[in-house]
Amino acid sequence: MRIAPEGWPFIALAMLVCLVLALFRLWIPLAFWVPLTVWVIAFFRDPARPGPRGEQLLIAPADGKVISVIPIEEPDFLKGSAIRISIFMNVFNVHVNRYPADGTLAYRHYRPGRFLNAADEKASSENEQSSLGIVTPRGPVLVRQIAGLVARRIVTDDPEGTSVHQGERLGMIRFGSRVDVFIPPGAQTRVKVGDLTRAGQTIIAEWP
Repeated sequence: MRIAPEGWPFIALAMLVCLVLALFRLWIPLAFWVPLTVWVIAFFRDPARPGPRGEQLLIAPADGKVISVIPIEEPDFLKGSAIRISIFMNVFNVHVNRYPADGTLAYRHYRPGRFLNAADEKASSENEQSSLGIVTPRGPVLVRQIAGLVARRIVTDDPEGTSVHQGERLGMIRFGSRVDVFIPPGAQTRVKVGDLTRAGQTIIAEWP
């Protein structure tokens, strides 16, 4: 199983604690710590995600559940009307995020903020977040990584000017969070509230 590099310090620490508990024969604490160690390893998994590709498609940037699909104004990168698709990641989802389309990373902005429940509507505007604007062959797309109640670290891999590719890793958020995708109104959404998505595989929208 492939592991995201950000996970190795956490995995090493969890396994070290297991070893110490076993050496001192602290069986009851060990019984609680072993499942936690397994969860930490599972949390940082980074599976290969082959899937549908093409410039007419927009692919989910995150594993999780669609919690809203709404029209909204996006002033930072699209600078006008947009459709926002919000995907909530729980602590059992893969947390590696992926690019929804090929293009050039033309905008990157980190903003500190609060740590509200990521499923809350206010989280999109008030929580700590990292925004990535991609110029694609069909139009601009903004991906916003949003921290949640437990998340305290957003990882965004690439600098502005990078040529990015659909389905490739863009970063990750540690321990429960949300990803919003803003697309122009001309693109047709292919998901609805309640749908489950897989990063790099689920088609969330399609250009006409």
